[in-house]
Amino acid sequence: MYQWDRKRLEGNILLRNIARLHRKIAPEFINIMEDRYNVLRHIQYSQPVGRRALANTLDIGERVIRAQVEFLKTAGLVDFTPLGMMITNEGTAILSDMAEYIRLIHGLTGLEEELSGKLQVKQVVIVPGDSQVDQATLRELGRAAASVLGQYLGNNMTIAVSGGSTMATVAEALQTSATGITVVPARGGLGEEVEYQANTVASVMAARLGGKYRMLHIPDGLSEETLTAVLAKDSNIRSVAEMIRQADVLVYGIGQAYAMARRRNLDEVAMEKIVDGGAIGEALGHYCTLTGEVVHITNSVGLRLDELNRIGLVVAVAGGQDKAEAIVAVTRAGSQSVLVVDEAAAREIQAIIK
Repeated sequence: MYQWDRKRLEGNILLRNIARLHRKIAPEFINIMEDRYNVLRHIQYSQPVGRRALANTLDIGERVIRAQVEFLKTAGLVDFTPLGMMITNEGTAILSDMAEYIRLIHGLTGLEEELSGKLQVKQVVIVPGDSQVDQATLRELGRAAASVLGQYLGNNMTIAVSGGSTMATVAEALQTSATGITVVPARGGLGEEVEYQANTVASVMAARLGGKYRMLHIPDGLSEETLTAVLAKDSNIRSVAEMIRQADVLVYGIGQAYAMARRRNLDEVAMEKIVDGGAIGEALGHYCTLTGEVVHITNSVGLRLDELNRIGLVVAVAGGQDKAEAIVAVTRAGSQSVLVVDEAAAREIQAIIK
C-alpha cells in the first residue's frame, strides 16, 4: 500500500541489463552519469544558481562546472537566466530517471531487501549519497519519505510528526490529494531551534497538505507530578494528547543519544543514566542502546516507542554515516513500517549488523 515509487525501476529488465553492461564494459560512462546527475540535482535544489556558487557547493573547479552545464543546456535540461541556472521541465523528468539508474548502479535495491530482513522492518528505502555532507541528499531523503507518506495518506487522517532538520525537509516535500488532514507534534519538547521544533514542522506540513494542525506547548523532562498537574488543568493539552495517541501515521527522526541529550539540556542525573547505560540512539525522547534497550525516557506528553505497533504507518527517517548505530538502536527498540535512510547510513548499518 505504501510502496515507494520504484515499481517501474524494479520491473525494467532492460535498464538492469544496460546498467550491468555499463559496469562491465564502460565504467567511465557511469562516472559521467553520476557527475551530471549530481550537477543537475544541485541545480534543481538551489535554483536559480550561478556557476561559481554551484562550483563551491560541489567543490569542483569552475571550468569543469562550465563544461558540464553547457552540455546540460545543449541537451535542453538546463536554462540560463539573468538570475542563474534553472532546471527545465525535461530536466526534471530526466533527473527522476537518472535517480533510478543511479540506484541500480549502486545496488541499493538489493541492500534495501537485506536491511529490511535483518532489521525486521517491513520496508527500507535508500537514497543515494550522504546527507551529512550534501544538502541535496538531505532533500532527497525528505522527498523519499514524503513519497511514502503521500501514497498512504487518506482523507481525515491524523499525522504525528517529530521535530528536527530532517523532518523539516519531509514537511516541505509532502504532497497528497487527500483532504481533511490534521498534523500534530508526536511529543512535547521546546528545547530545539524554533524552525526545527515539532510544532513548527507540524504547521509547515499542514500548510503543504492544506490541512489543520494542533500545537503542544509543553517541554520535555517534566516531573511526573508536574506533568499530571498540567494535564489536569489544561484541556487543550489533553485534547492534543488524545489526538496524538489516535494518530493514523507517525513520521519521526532519529538522533545520536549524547548529542540529543546535550541539545535538550538534560540534567546531570539523566546524562549519567544515558552515558552509563550505553545509549547510542534517540527518538521521541527515548534513549536506546545498540541492542534496543531503552535506558532513559524524558517525561512528556506524546508517543512512546513501545506504542508504535498500533499505528497504521510508522516512518523513521535519518541519514549520515555517523547516525548508523543510532538508527540500528532505535529500530531495534521500536516497531517501524518503513525506514528511510541515505546510502552512507545504509552501508554502515550493513557493516554493523552483518
